[in-house]
Amino acid sequence: MVSEISYGNWITHGSQVEEDAAKQCVRAALDEGITTFDTADVYAGTKAEEVLGRALAGVRRESLEIFTKVYWPTGQGPNDRGLSRKHITESLHGSLRRLQTDYVDLYQAHRFDYETPLEETLKTFDDLVRQGKVLYVGVSEWTAEQIGRALKIADEMGFDRLVSNQPQYSMLWRVIETEVVPLSEKEGVGQIVFSPIAQGVLTGKYLPGQPPPAGSRATDPAGGDFISRMLNDDVLTHVQRLGPIAADLGLSMAQLAVAWVLQNPNVSSAIVGASRPEQVRDNVRASGVRLDAEVLKKIDDALGPVVERDPAKTVSPRRRP
Repeated sequence: MVSEISYGNWITHGSQVEEDAAKQCVRAALDEGITTFDTADVYAGTKAEEVLGRALAGVRRESLEIFTKVYWPTGQGPNDRGLSRKHITESLHGSLRRLQTDYVDLYQAHRFDYETPLEETLKTFDDLVRQGKVLYVGVSEWTAEQIGRALKIADEMGFDRLVSNQPQYSMLWRVIETEVVPLSEKEGVGQIVFSPIAQGVLTGKYLPGQPPPAGSRATDPAGGDFISRMLNDDVLTHVQRLGPIAADLGLSMAQLAVAWVLQNPNVSSAIVGASRPEQVRDNVRASGVRLDAEVLKKIDDALGPVVERDPAKTVSPRRRP
């Protein structure tokens, strides 16, 4: 069981936000009933895990669900990346130390590893579950075919099954709806989605024909590249049409965006980030909001052609020749 809103610290903790502010955001999340916290070893070069570990110190461990991830490089060596037995094992031990915990509730493969046999990866995850260092295993940004292969191997070899996928998902980015969600619904895999507000684009603060506001995520080197494809006048003009829809419901545009992803029954939780406590309090108001069919149609009509649905347009991880 996870909270409908999760708190994530990609980009913010250890880089964009000072530690005192990060701790205030975590405290606000706890005060608002958020129990699920998502991070990764690679965020801020492992510093994000350290900040989260200190922020959660003293909180009853059994009342929390702490998630982290493994795959991206955390060092310069050839074994400091990927999903090999060596890197997974060593990365988890580092994460546990930084997070100040004996176990993580969910350990996620941050991307698919084309160089390591999938059987090796899944066996390693299964070993960590049996050791009690990991309670559940998930993935992030895997395709339907990759998730299906992993589930088949787990069933055949008696390994612990994947329980979750962490994809990008928002009103503007609906790629998972075509293949990932149908497979996941069939196999009992839940989506824990990131970027439900499209890195701030769906708040309406980015205006067509104007530069990004100073201090916004679009101006941050760590996050700017990620949202650059959405910062064009066509997308931003369509996003502005969501304002009246949100206002009619008594919601902010950010709340409408988070509530929208939660309408998908395969979405278990939406991850929100924050640089200020008031952002946490604003986003959490989306929990429990139900949008009727008429509202969902208005949203579709407002965004129209700027919605990305084609999985073929996603960027695949690079392979070695």
